[in-house]
Amino acid sequence: MFILCSRDHVQWTDEETEKARQKAEENSKEKIPVEEQSKYDREAHKYWDRFYEMHQRKFFRNRTWLFTEFPELLPPDTAGLCLPEQEQEQEQGGGVDSCSESGNREKQQPCASSTLTSHMNTFPGQHAAFRILEVGCGAGNSVFPIISTIRGSKAFLYCCDFSSQAIELIQEHPDYDPAVCHAFVRDICDTASPFPFPPESLDIILVVFVLSAIHPARAQDAVRALAGFLKQGGIVLFRDYGRYDLAQLRFKKGQCLSENFYTRQDGTCVYFFTKDEVHHLFSNAGLEELQNLEDRRLQVNRGKKVVMHRVWTQSKYRKPCLISD
Repeated sequence: MFILCSRDHVQWTDEETEKARQKAEENSKEKIPVEEQSKYDREAHKYWDRFYEMHQRKFFRNRTWLFTEFPELLPPDTAGLCLPEQEQEQEQGGGVDSCSESGNREKQQPCASSTLTSHMNTFPGQHAAFRILEVGCGAGNSVFPIISTIRGSKAFLYCCDFSSQAIELIQEHPDYDPAVCHAFVRDICDTASPFPFPPESLDIILVVFVLSAIHPARAQDAVRALAGFLKQGGIVLFRDYGRYDLAQLRFKKGQCLSENFYTRQDGTCVYFFTKDEVHHLFSNAGLEELQNLEDRRLQVNRGKKVVMHRVWTQSKYRKPCLISD
């Protein structure tokens, strides 16, 4: 049983950092042959379809911590509502995250005026005053806490995943409501395919444990394309695996695709970010930093008396407002 230690956001000693670096270097020495590497990118949707066929909705818990870490998700007309009770969450690769560090942060407001710059006549959620997109939504562990929170407001949620199996699980869920949510299949690395909403139409884009699952060489183009759908003043909310997280150090030799990028036994992939890498991804897409932190925590398996270091990156980046004369 995993139990969170009371010491959150701990500082690593130089010795601990060096030990983690050496462990990651060791498990990266033996890489998957080059001729085999491309299949993990080319057939990624098949691996994730298989993952959701096997686990259905049972692998992850609902991310009710979202509203503490990311109060920006709350539309302006839901001030004062009762939020879902906080839960712990199991992310793939092991570990529980209470995500309690940054609660009660002030909400960033979008620019006073943003206009849609597309000729789309109608689209789902067109009458909403506040639009959220979650990319890589999986089986809906963020979707359904958001739906339950925004129902009755003037907000609308879009959610996409490149696994058709995952989208089916969302659409078949009893809490799925097309009046407040539109779920669709989409590969965010395919920057040429259309989205079901116009450019500059979104207030929030939620990117949680998603970019780590795609090849690091494709991440920049994906982020740049997503940024084009934000309104002026719109915000990207990001959380993902950090460099030298326990999940990275647990990989065995022969599972490494490239530096800090691995494939799991089930064929799904994961990359481990640094703060600087995250900053470059979003700033190169024309977004300005509101938050960019490294969340380090200690977890203890009391039964085995094992201390485990977890590392996540968490960021918020905003699309600048144009200043008119």
